[in-house]
Amino acid sequence: MAENVKEAVMPNAAELSIVDKLRMLLDITKKISRSLDMQEVLNQVMDTLGSLVPYDAAGIYIIKCDKSADCATSETTIFHGEAVRGYDIEELKTLRLKMGEGIIGRVALTGEPIISPDVQKDSRYCNARPETRSEMTAPIISNEEVIGVFDLESDQVNAYDADDLEVLMLLASQVAIIIEKVMLHEQMMQKRRLEAQLEVARQVQLELLPADDPHLDGFDISAYNFSTEEVSGDYYDWVRIYDDQIGLVIADVSGKGVPAALLMAFLRASIRAATHIGYAPHISMSKVNYLLWESIERNQFVTAFYGILDASNRTLAYANAGHNPPLLMDANGEARFIERGGLPLGMFRDTRYYEYYLSIEPGQTLVLYTDGVTEAENSKAEEYGRERLAEAVRKGRHLKSRDLIDFIHRDMLDWTDGQGATDDITFFVIKAN
Repeated sequence: MAENVKEAVMPNAAELSIVDKLRMLLDITKKISRSLDMQEVLNQVMDTLGSLVPYDAAGIYIIKCDKSADCATSETTIFHGEAVRGYDIEELKTLRLKMGEGIIGRVALTGEPIISPDVQKDSRYCNARPETRSEMTAPIISNEEVIGVFDLESDQVNAYDADDLEVLMLLASQVAIIIEKVMLHEQMMQKRRLEAQLEVARQVQLELLPADDPHLDGFDISAYNFSTEEVSGDYYDWVRIYDDQIGLVIADVSGKGVPAALLMAFLRASIRAATHIGYAPHISMSKVNYLLWESIERNQFVTAFYGILDASNRTLAYANAGHNPPLLMDANGEARFIERGGLPLGMFRDTRYYEYYLSIEPGQTLVLYTDGVTEAENSKAEEYGRERLAEAVRKGRHLKSRDLIDFIHRDMLDWTDGQGATDDITFFVIKAN
């Protein structure tokens, strides 16, 4: 393969004048600027390169290292051969070197080009190709950062001079511009795909939320979700069991975007199925927990509060799976958080949940909420917190349930200096008339 390349390119390169080479460089630039396909662009460069500078083997290598690591200090940096010519060994098309190792690694580390007239006398050379006698390498630099290297190898000693290096450096600078352009295009397309996925997730979330508030004799009930631009896993629902009973749930699914929306849909279906069967809240939680444990990733979980409100005796039977403790406010403004519950759903297979009972007397207000409100921060990174939530409920306890939700939300916005929350906020308010 290397011999064929040599025969095809060396005579043409030798016959070209500087003006001819500059014209060819301009022609290459025009051609590659029309494409947004990285592989196509780099292959076009390699296909034309031999007419400008003779080579027996050549490669355009893009530096790839772990995003969490510093390439300069990484034990091994991968130089991925995006376009390679003249190498018969597949392994040489992707190089694993330390930054500074070999001529390629040295150029990548320093950002300075190297001409090695005789690699056998050059201690920096890594003997990857036995036929190679001289090597020329130029950095590919974008935004003052080396993103790759342009490497040419020849079977002849002293094959490259300063004029060849100037041509290679000019070509490398054009390649850097095109690579940056392609990467920006890919980032833009990825952003559009992500935005489309988030819109789907948002629509799923909206479809899962009830269209109206429940009506139950003796109670004023309202729920609402204040969504952020980023789709989170906040969820609430209610279902009528009997004329004087409703089941209600508020939950926070771990994660964001499409995975959170899908998990939310699974949770809704599971809890509704358990409710229609007639399970008590703690049994429903245990059943749902097992289903989630079998179905979701180990790093996913759900905090949830599920209760059955009975208007005949003004009692809420409930189970709490790791969710924020509900706030119960008396008519006189005395507040307490109901600190009873178990582990979040989906963490362990055989988690047991317990049923608790709460009487909601006339004048009392029960506020269920997600952590988006209590964890909202102001400009000093201070959280809104449970105490401020209780104070807001105390001040607005005489309002209707829907108006109370808006009152708390405005108070939270004032606390955050108008910045709002970074996470969705959901309320479920039950007022006993």
